[in-house]
Amino acid sequence: MKQAKISEAVVRRLPIYLQVLNELHSREIQTVSSQELGVKLDLNPAQIRKDLAYFGEFGRKGIGYDVMYLIEKIRQILKVNQTIKVALVGAGNLGHALCNYNKYSKDNMKITAVFDDHPDKIGTRINNLVVQPMSELEREVKEQNIRIGIITVPAHEAQNVANQFVAVGIEGILNFAPAILRVPEEVRIQNADFTRELLSLAYYLNHEGEETSDESVMD
Repeated sequence: MKQAKISEAVVRRLPIYLQVLNELHSREIQTVSSQELGVKLDLNPAQIRKDLAYFGEFGRKGIGYDVMYLIEKIRQILKVNQTIKVALVGAGNLGHALCNYNKYSKDNMKITAVFDDHPDKIGTRINNLVVQPMSELEREVKEQNIRIGIITVPAHEAQNVANQFVAVGIEGILNFAPAILRVPEEVRIQNADFTRELLSLAYYLNHEGEETSDESVMD
């Protein structure tokens, strides 16, 4: 792998490429060109080639990419060619939904521990997982070598959960709470804010036909 710094935009596109490649593989399509991927993804083929070239030379001129080979390589790049264990805090409706998805997902990223501090939830089961009290978080993280945590608690509780994740050595956090969290620089955090995304959609619905650009914004 080249040593150039990979931008966040490139990393975010890799799972999209993987999703399309898996769909092609399910249809027994063996090769695909960057042009064909570009059409499916509404992306410039040159951008796709550039993204993949950061990690190696995977295509063959005049032939394209071997679908199964590229799937394997992207899975290696994303580190999902091995099981990645995840801890989830917040056994409410969203927590249940994510655990149910976890049951049927074919990905190697698995929720293997669920936690909550509500007495009525502790000891209940979500699929094959027993909801544990937060006091067990450190032990489970160390025993299972868990490196990623998911937050699905109310906004006012989210920072406290993030602090506990950091304290027990969690390196990456996916936050579903509508709250801005502060964590050390070495901890990666991704926010999945449904409210923010819906508000963005509302803007485009209410400004249909309008075009905006950065150049049109005056200081």
